[in-house]
Amino acid sequence: MNPGVGSWLVCLLNTRSGSALRIVEKLRTKIIQEIAAAAQRAKEAGELDFGQLPHFVLEVPREKSHGDYAANIAMTLTKVVKKPPRLIAEIILKHLRVEGTWIKDTEIAGPGFINLTLDPGWLVELLPKVEEADRNYGTSDLGAGKKAQVEFVSANPTGLLHMGNARGAALGDSIASLLAAVGFAVTREYFINDAGNQIDNFAKSLEARYFQQLGNDVPFPEHGYHGEDVTETVKGFIAKVGDKYLTAGEALRREMLVDYALKEKLSLIRASLSNFGVTYDQWFSEQSLHDSGRVSKVITKLKEQGHIYENEGALWFKTTGGNEDKDEVVVRSNGTPTYFAADIAYHQEKFERGFDWVINIWGADHHGHVARLKGAVTALGYDSNKLDVVLMQLVRLFQGGEIVRMSKRTGQYITLDELVEEVGQDAARYFFVMRNADSHLDFDLDLAKSQSSDNPVFYVQYAHARICSILRQGQERGHETVPAANCKLALLQEPSELELLKKIADYPEEIVQAAMNLEPYRMARYAHELASLFHSFYNSCRVLTDEQELRESRLALVNGTRITLRNMLELLGVTAPERM
Repeated sequence: MNPGVGSWLVCLLNTRSGSALRIVEKLRTKIIQEIAAAAQRAKEAGELDFGQLPHFVLEVPREKSHGDYAANIAMTLTKVVKKPPRLIAEIILKHLRVEGTWIKDTEIAGPGFINLTLDPGWLVELLPKVEEADRNYGTSDLGAGKKAQVEFVSANPTGLLHMGNARGAALGDSIASLLAAVGFAVTREYFINDAGNQIDNFAKSLEARYFQQLGNDVPFPEHGYHGEDVTETVKGFIAKVGDKYLTAGEALRREMLVDYALKEKLSLIRASLSNFGVTYDQWFSEQSLHDSGRVSKVITKLKEQGHIYENEGALWFKTTGGNEDKDEVVVRSNGTPTYFAADIAYHQEKFERGFDWVINIWGADHHGHVARLKGAVTALGYDSNKLDVVLMQLVRLFQGGEIVRMSKRTGQYITLDELVEEVGQDAARYFFVMRNADSHLDFDLDLAKSQSSDNPVFYVQYAHARICSILRQGQERGHETVPAANCKLALLQEPSELELLKKIADYPEEIVQAAMNLEPYRMARYAHELASLFHSFYNSCRVLTDEQELRESRLALVNGTRITLRNMLELLGVTAPERM
């Protein structure tokens, strides 16, 4: 569970999870209930003495030789009952009733873990349900329709999108898809930074290029935007209006240049993101917060409540109990509101829209801003636990074993469009989410383009294509597709078959964990593991065997793998090809 998720969401998880199609969870719940019942029976028999049974967990052991599950109940009871944990485990096992749990073998391991090995027969019920659910396999109503907003990318509309923006786009869109899959009503939002210093510098940059393109040698602003795209924008402006604004007043000239440039840049940003498979429900203008008076109103409110104080002509938000070197300026001494002031007003507006969970995808350089924003949310009377910020680390681009340098200020950077053109949408999106957001990402262009098992997205997509090829071959040979419910699935007894079945069964819970922890990388990891298990199965078991009942069962297993792999890839915005 994501540490920032409040008690409201924990409650939701506990009360709604049972309604989801999660076979593994139902099995785990049954086992936990029976272990707890065994402890209670031991208590009634006078062999264990405790009040309320302490919380215990049922986990999957790292070593397969330790069984399917391990319970730590004996360790949690040892301080209460004043007995060694291994003895407690023996007493509990004596009272354990395994009927209806699929438990086949038990053993006590280590300091007192109760290891459980299941009869693989429990997996028989899996494939018919996967087949029946099809595209809905793995989804649930865990979120119960609660409103979640994911704000991501939100790059300054002063240039083209680059690699860092691309990672934010892939992460944010995947998180939004995962939350929707577990039952949240999700809004994808882009915050347009069309106010403040960056727009002032953008206006000066455009103006300088405008003069220069019209033959006037003027100096370029020190903090201007040097990208070649700025010059191209000005050329387009000149083609439209000529030198009309050359002799106009400075304010009007800059206003017209910025108005033209912002419309162009936002149009290009929308197109780039759409080409990357990302579309938004809402585009929100920062300038609208100033125009509507929201920024000034929220500053007045916080000042009246004592959260804002004046120092050296500026207004400061108290974030650390008056420690000014860590407090944040909201209005500069010249009367201009800061970006932080707009951010406070923006998040007030978010909560007023009724979002139950607000999620921001930010660059790691905004780390220090998180606590201050949460403090502002609390000061406004909202639950800051309903605000989560995913911080993503930088991306380093490699080609030919060398780092490709990026610098937005000098124009030497790879754009999102160039990246997609170079490696394709699928590889780009998969590479950006296959590492945790808080890990630095080395993006290898050569690897992303390679068609080999070393390329993780190719490896996973090839598994799906191979599955589709097997199913086609079966049809071409006249083998009728039999519904999984009509197959003798108990014939699936080979180790590679059972491991593949278990991995398919894990899929719904993997979605829940990835969604609730805001960690789409878990799905990329799961996809690679599922593909690996399928390849192992394919290499050890002949699917299109002459034994009809076994062939039908294996085809059902292959189809269940196809459904799971396809659903998972689509959650990450990656296609599941039928041929490669």
